[in-house]
Amino acid sequence: MTIKAGDAIPSAKLMQGTAEGPKEISTEDLFKGKTVVLFGVPGAFTPTCSAKHLPGFVQNFDALKAKGADVIACMAVNDAFVMGAWGKDQAVGDKVMMLADGSADFTKKLGLELDLTARGLGVRCQRFALVAKDGKVTHVAVEAPGAFEVSKAEAVLGAL
Repeated sequence: MTIKAGDAIPSAKLMQGTAEGPKEISTEDLFKGKTVVLFGVPGAFTPTCSAKHLPGFVQNFDALKAKGADVIACMAVNDAFVMGAWGKDQAVGDKVMMLADGSADFTKKLGLELDLTARGLGVRCQRFALVAKDGKVTHVAVEAPGAFEVSKAEAVLGAL
């Protein structure tokens, strides 16, 4: 079942690439007491994700913070090394936390998995964005296949 407004963020462990290597972060630590904008992408370094989705959140960082976002995080079913390298490539700096859900555990708990095994890509994350306040989802938007409208930074600004 897909997560919806009013639901609690499920408990899971994610990984973040750091200068010291991969670092585990729990969803409890990530979401507790904060307003978090989390957006998910099918894969790091993929065309729409690299050309539009992630750059939009970097460009709108100040506006998102001004609207109350404490944390802006990008998640994909990739490993922490790939997410770290993608963050460097996209010059996210400290603006967007790059999170890896390597085995799609959190993605599945959100009900947002996308099975691309027929295309050689395995199980990935659907393109989505959500806002959570103190661990409770206040807004969730999941893209239709091939679309890029409801999960972009400009749309999330309207939901904050």
